[in-house]
Amino acid sequence: MTELENCSVLVVGGAGFVGSNLVRRLLRARVAKVQIVDNLLSAERVNVPDDARVLFTEGSIADDRVLSQVADEHEYVFQLATYHGNQSSIQNPLADHEHSQLTTLKLFEHTKTFRRVKKLVYAGAGCAVAEKTFDRALATSEDAPVSLQMDSPYSISKIVGEFYAVYYFNRHALPTVRARFQNVYGPGEILGAGQWRGTPATVWRNVIPTFIYKALKVQALQLEGGGVTSRDFIYVEDIVRGLMSCATHGKPGEVYNLASGVETSIRQLAEQITKLTGSSAPLDIRPRRDWDRSGKRLGSTEKARLELGFEAEIRLSDGLARTVEWTKENLSLIDSCIAKHDQSMRLC
Repeated sequence: MTELENCSVLVVGGAGFVGSNLVRRLLRARVAKVQIVDNLLSAERVNVPDDARVLFTEGSIADDRVLSQVADEHEYVFQLATYHGNQSSIQNPLADHEHSQLTTLKLFEHTKTFRRVKKLVYAGAGCAVAEKTFDRALATSEDAPVSLQMDSPYSISKIVGEFYAVYYFNRHALPTVRARFQNVYGPGEILGAGQWRGTPATVWRNVIPTFIYKALKVQALQLEGGGVTSRDFIYVEDIVRGLMSCATHGKPGEVYNLASGVETSIRQLAEQITKLTGSSAPLDIRPRRDWDRSGKRLGSTEKARLELGFEAEIRLSDGLARTVEWTKENLSLIDSCIAKHDQSMRLC
């Protein structure tokens, strides 16, 4: 029996890309119940598994009506809700505050007196602590200093969520564990999922699904700043294992990077994807994004390896190949989600 077997779990944001992959893995781990809370702002109802153990509550965890439906019956809680993406948050900082900071604060305040919760895992972001550099990147450790120079409200919300996680642990003994994500990719990320959020980033939300889709459609792959920017890409199955390791082995009050520890430039990524898809899509060289000063970054993997026994297992080449195949199999779903935003994108 695993630690999660026969447990009850709450996943806030459980219909999203990472959340839905986590829920499916939890079900395979034989949990007794999964309560999903998701307002479908950046997710699709199709991502919610059809399983008798799943209770789906549509709405924001910041809504008191929804929050009242969360009882002290869960051993594990995962807070994955966010206002998806840097550019969406720059477009609408107030919406980012509502769907990122407020969701986290209200969940913590609601659960601070719960007695059954063994661990509450909060999804943080590596971009909130990584050094702002276009020079050589050094692996960012968990104890790296936090700068006041943030690139977006999204980064601000993510680090404020960490502040609250530490506060509620210290003040109320809420057993929070912070899982600091690097750039997650893989099957299940639906371009255009959810509602329009003000910019084309509603559709073109992350680089890997965007590049794969455009390569398959033989559309230009845009390289801001020539593609010299680099990121640490981690496959969604690895992230899910990391989240579960944080829940079962993470120390309350602590933070762990969930990272591959491998730095890949965006140009290298584009070249790999065009090769994998056999695409003749051209590369479109663009100026550097004016808001993005976090040019090169990757996460240190040492602490998670030593304390959680967690290491990423899926190499980028293998993960990309799996994601390409999933995208091919789900093109009609992706096309339909993109299409519902077409008119709004034309007006931008």
